Amino acid sequence: MDTSPASRSPMAAEPAERADRRFADRRDAGRHLADRLKAYAHRDDVTVLALPRGGVPVAAEIAQVLDAPLDILVVRKLGLPGQPEYAMGAIASGDVRVLNTQVLQQLAISYSAVDLVTRAETRELHRREKLYRGDRPMPPIAGRQVILVDDGMATGASMRAGAQALREMRPARIVVAVPVSSRETCHLISQDADEVLCARTPERFRSVGQWYERFEQTTDEEVRCLLATIPLSVHSL
Repeated sequence: MDTSPASRSPMAAEPAERADRRFADRRDAGRHLADRLKAYAHRDDVTVLALPRGGVPVAAEIAQVLDAPLDILVVRKLGLPGQPEYAMGAIASGDVRVLNTQVLQQLAISYSAVDLVTRAETRELHRREKLYRGDRPMPPIAGRQVILVDDGMATGASMRAGAQALREMRPARIVVAVPVSSRETCHLISQDADEVLCARTPERFRSVGQWYERFEQTTDEEVRCLLATIPLSVHSL
């Protein structure tokens, strides 16, 4: 499989006649992505990693179709003080922090404020790692083809943090796969991944949820259940 720098370009989105179709739910989106990732099926060097929580149902479908192990990479968004829904960056396992310096400068957010939010989100990151993985360590990553999955990208801060954390683990290749993304973010993430698949890159992108018919919050219990039941889980590696 081509691993040259030219392969970093984002993969083409849907043809125009299907670009406005919404996904039924996260599992439908996962099946759609899996169909376009079949070059990675039935290989012994592929691992599917999901960004919890919303990325896990998407990734579970991909792992099943590709016959690949499934696990998680925990990433937490760093929300603006007083406006937590807006990202000013993200953190990931491995003490990785990615900041949107443009947002910080435009809104005059101090680094002491950023550090305060970072400490709180780091506690939640550790809680989720313990909840989802228990005492089990990260799966083997070095030398593997890793498909990193979420249910969509808006700013891309979480995915960038995840991809940069993965790079420290020395995979052979990082493939970012999402059902929907803004066009800007899809191109931006290609700086951190070797291959990018954004199935939908709508011109009028407002939010990830608008591209799903059902977009209920994924629960902790659903994440744990999927990690425990996907065939060929990394539990057995």
